Amino acid sequence: MPKTTAAKDPPPSITDAEWLVMREFWSLGEATSATVIIALEKTQDWKPPTIMTLITRLVKKGALGFDRQGREYLYRPLVDEAHCAHAVSKSLVDRVFGGRVAPLLACFLDQKKLTKQDLADLRELLNVQTKS
Repeated sequence: MPKTTAAKDPPPSITDAEWLVMREFWSLGEATSATVIIALEKTQDWKPPTIMTLITRLVKKGALGFDRQGREYLYRPLVDEAHCAHAVSKSLVDRVFGGRVAPLLACFLDQKKLTKQDLADLRELLNVQTKS
């Protein structure tokens, strides 16, 4: 049985389509391919072989593990969603914004109006950061 990726280890590179598959597994915890195929067919214009290809790729990358249960395989995430999101966001900030967060926030603010809750959440995050 493959081990879960440690938080200090970089997560595997996951494509946009693979993120959609991983979100299903992250929300379910463990699932058969049939369960995930049914869920994704409701939201994506994908056929079952396409979804199986994505699941197979994620297993090869070490993002998913599996156990055989009779004739079926029960898949489970081996990487944490927050760890993957952190790695992707850090990569974006480094590549596009030279490692600076302020230009990233300015870019988002140009594109989308923040709600009062968004502003309150940001203030809380900034207060926590300045106290650290």
